[in-house]
Parts: sequence; structure tokens; C-alpha cells
Amino acid sequence: MPYMLLIVEPIAQRGTRTDAEGREVYDRMLRWRAGLKERGLLLSGESLKSPNDAARVAVRNGRPQVLDGPFAEAKEMIGGFFLVDCNTREEAIAIATECPAAQWCTVEVRSLAPCYE
Repeated sequence: MPYMLLIVEPIAQRGTRTDAEGREVYDRMLRWRAGLKERGLLLSGESLKSPNDAARVAVRNGRPQVLDGPFAEAKEMIGGFFLVDCNTREEAIAIATECPAAQWCTVEVRSLAPCYE
């Protein structure tokens, strides 16, 4: 069963690191990702840029509305994701506890399901 591990981090956190610290954090995540792949658990996973140049799109009454980032009301952002294939929710949670980012962020574990469930 696929589970999405969302890396939820404070918006300003990345700006507190030096370039070397940021690269070390990223390298730790890449090594962890490679381990998931070797174990046959990784379906997909990527890091996301900050929401500074993101856009939010909604269509209301047939008209698109686009809101460019940064989003003032946001205190946290999705910094990345991993899509893993696990047998149980407990296994997905165990994998999330192994994630290096759990030491400086929150890892949200969500199962995939149709939107009507």
C-alpha cells in the first residue's frame, strides 16, 4: 500500500543554515532515499524549493485565480516528499522515524486513497 511521507518544515528554517550545512542536510536525505530504494520501498521522492516562487491556482466561476508566493499566512511548508510502498501504516510510521528530517522537521504520514474516502 502506498504512503506519502510529507516533510513539513518551518518556512525560515533553510535560511538559518550555511551553504555547507544545507548541503550536508541534503546529502543525508539523499543517502536515506538511496537506502529506501535499495530496500525496495521507494516509489518516488523529491525535495521542493521554498514557496517564494510557487503559485496557488483555483478556478472559481470558470475563472482562474493565481496567487503568487510567498504566502504570508504560511508558517510551514512542504519541503519534500517520499512515496513509499509499505504493508501497513505501522511500517510507514517506522520508516518515517528513520528519516533524518524527523530530527529537524515533522514527517507527516498519509496513505493514498480516492478523494471520496
